[in-house]
Amino acid sequence: MGAISEYGPNLSPALGMKFICYPNRARATPKRVRRARYPRNDMAFEFTTSFHKESLESFRAYKRYAERAIEQLSDEDLFRVASPGGNSIAIIVKHMTGNMRSRFTNFLTEDGEKPWRNRDTEFEAPLSTREAMMQDWEDGWAVVFRELGALTDDDMSRTVTVRGDPHSIMQAILRQVAHYAQHVGQIVLLAKQYKGDEWISPSIPRGQSEAFNRRVKAGEIPQR
Repeated sequence: MGAISEYGPNLSPALGMKFICYPNRARATPKRVRRARYPRNDMAFEFTTSFHKESLESFRAYKRYAERAIEQLSDEDLFRVASPGGNSIAIIVKHMTGNMRSRFTNFLTEDGEKPWRNRDTEFEAPLSTREAMMQDWEDGWAVVFRELGALTDDDMSRTVTVRGDPHSIMQAILRQVAHYAQHVGQIVLLAKQYKGDEWISPSIPRGQSEAFNRRVKAGEIPQR
């Protein structure tokens, strides 16, 4: 009589094991089923390349969100302090750009906390005009995009330091994505409070999620 193939009671097909059961035998003979495997090098290459691209897109998206909020505000709003001990949008921008220059100047070869940075002064007197603030904003982001844009796939396996603490390249980048997202969120929240009913959302307006999804699926607009 021919063999009857079935999966054993305690095994899953995902484990790649089959029992070949014969009616006249008390035991089952295990048979390993080969599974296709992706080349590890290809997977690593795809992962690092995707991470690099996605991190740049995330930075660009947060930059746009902040700019869409800032452009709605008067000069007075940019320098307004909403509560005692708080920071104006102009101060938040000054801190962000100071951080950008320190973290990303000579990103691969120098510590991310530069000896020439004076962090405390970033929370003191802001630049005096909108034009000066926005120029500082553009200059800070230019450092980020220049240094990250120059990274190669081989660079992604390197180590950098921040205040002497070793970071993988991915860890260092993720740290800054989170940091800038936090401050962009502060800028957007302050701007929304200042504009009140005149506020225009920099992302998906309230009540328009379905329309936004349809346009994304149709290829009319990007995800962000």
